[in-house]
Amino acid sequence: MSEQDDGIITTTAPFSNGEDTAPAAGMISQYVKDLSFENPNAPAIYQTPGAPAIDVQFNIGANQVGEDVHEITLRIEVRAESEGTVAFLVDLSFAGLFGLRNIPEEHIQPFLLGEAPRLLFPFARRVLADAVRDGGFPPLMLEPIDFGALYLQQAAQQQGNVGVTGNA
Repeated sequence: MSEQDDGIITTTAPFSNGEDTAPAAGMISQYVKDLSFENPNAPAIYQTPGAPAIDVQFNIGANQVGEDVHEITLRIEVRAESEGTVAFLVDLSFAGLFGLRNIPEEHIQPFLLGEAPRLLFPFARRVLADAVRDGGFPPLMLEPIDFGALYLQQAAQQQGNVGVTGNA
């Protein structure tokens, strides 16, 4: 970029040959792929005092669906129990389509399994909180998850693994 004497800023294309070779990554869309909420012990569970113990499991899946398009699925499973009785069960698969162009091969998997889930998580968290609230319980607000650190930890333990699994 350069500034001329008259204050007008002009730009020059970084690629004079006209090719689009700059790396680019972006979310194309996001959506609920599957959502299940079970409240198997209603209405009796509402008479149980105290907050339920909550177990959260998550899994990240990556699938190439087009030439430069990948689907990332963030699956979150929640089991809440109170005094040995199931309060609720939630199984959410929240997915997003990501376009990747001109990304070096060694950066694709870290993006798909670290950065893409980070971008999807706030939206999946809201869907999950709404489902739990709509089931008659206080909304479940999951703490933020550092998917990048989890990816690096999994990669160090299991080189070449395609998915990341964890719990919170």
